[in-house]
Amino acid sequence: MGLPCTGKTTAARRIEVERKALRLTKDEWVKALYGDENPPSAQDVIEGRLIQIGLRALELGTNVVIDFGLWSRDERSALRQAAADVGAAVELRYFALTATEQRRRLDRRQAEAPHTTWPMSEEELTEWAAIIEIPTSGELDGSEPVDDPPAGFATWNEWRTHRWPPSVF
Repeated sequence: MGLPCTGKTTAARRIEVERKALRLTKDEWVKALYGDENPPSAQDVIEGRLIQIGLRALELGTNVVIDFGLWSRDERSALRQAAADVGAAVELRYFALTATEQRRRLDRRQAEAPHTTWPMSEEELTEWAAIIEIPTSGELDGSEPVDDPPAGFATWNEWRTHRWPPSVF
């Protein structure tokens, strides 16, 4: 988990090889399906579909790497619970950089591989840095229990379906 250009996909590619894992990288799917567009509604649906695939792979005994930002604690709690429900262990990794290094990496990516990313303004980067919920040490090491679902949701599965809808319509 982390903000754009902090090293999530680089690490996910490494883990994919080291752990013989199925790597599910949302940005690759959004780019393949929408090109230069980046519609938020489609992102949520694609994330949800990839999560479903990942959970099925876990059920089959395959390691999975979810390569999304997962900026909210609720998102992480929902996925931690979903993995536990299928008997899988979870390892969370958080990637953080200074704003200067993040911008440098983004500029390099946009110059060298523009087909892999979208333009991001300073204002967006600042806004995102202000809203990300930094994981606690207990989330990262697994010692902290999963929270109850937010008010209005009886289960994390119900919340997941709300957060990651099954279609854009």
